[in-house]
Amino acid sequence: GVKRFHELVDSGFFEGCRFFRVVPDFVVQFGINGDPDVQKSWKAKGELKDDQVVGSNVRGTITFATAGPNTRTTQLFINTANNQFLDRQKFSPIGEIVSGMNFVDQIDPEYREKPSQAKITEEGNAYLEENFPNLSYIASATSGEE
Repeated sequence: GVKRFHELVDSGFFEGCRFFRVVPDFVVQFGINGDPDVQKSWKAKGELKDDQVVGSNVRGTITFATAGPNTRTTQLFINTANNQFLDRQKFSPIGEIVSGMNFVDQIDPEYREKPSQAKITEEGNAYLEENFPNLSYIASATSGEE
């Protein structure tokens, strides 16, 4: 999971990605690219096998979203609360925000879970900008790796 995350960051995948699912006191989710062609190219790379859960889904950890066993792709969420119950569901954190959670706490929750993930995948940011103009988004991302 960590390797895929670095590949996504290093490729610029997250730039312009919207936080399309914001559930206060639970998670903020992101990771569908605003360009449908880019999203398709990453989907073609295949799904990731699950990592063993060695950390806990506590506030500030970053975890790949799944649709079941071994289905991780490009979507991740940031835990905005202590969600240890996700550990038993095999959600394995891959990292932790060590500074800047105050910015995560400012992500706009206005639309909560209203954006359609299928429409984001098909239409990209055009769909989001038209229907959910106030979504917070990632301006740029770097891995900090040398």
